Amino acid sequence: MCEDPDAPRGIWTHWVLFNVVPESRGLNEGVSPEGELPNEASQGTNDFGKVGYSGPAPPPGKPHHYFFKLFALDTSLDLGPETKRDQLLDAMKGHVLGEAQLLGTYGRR
Repeated sequence: MCEDPDAPRGIWTHWVLFNVVPESRGLNEGVSPEGELPNEASQGTNDFGKVGYSGPAPPPGKPHHYFFKLFALDTSLDLGPETKRDQLLDAMKGHVLGEAQLLGTYGRR
């Protein structure tokens, strides 16, 4: 998932992606905004109300932090494209084997 904790309304979710198969070594550029992807992964609904990734658009001022979080689970999740961040986090409880995150910053003048 991708989150912006600096958004004016609190944590803003830019991407909900789940069920990425362990054999996957990456995602192609320009991932289609579909619920189910060809590589067996699924995308949920972000805080823009859209399925898939919606990029950063912070207001002018201080740069925002964007956390891309990856979780290794011991199971696949039976969730659909209407799934939001909190629903994904609830479904993952008790199944997380490991996690990693990448932090990026972006700001506009």
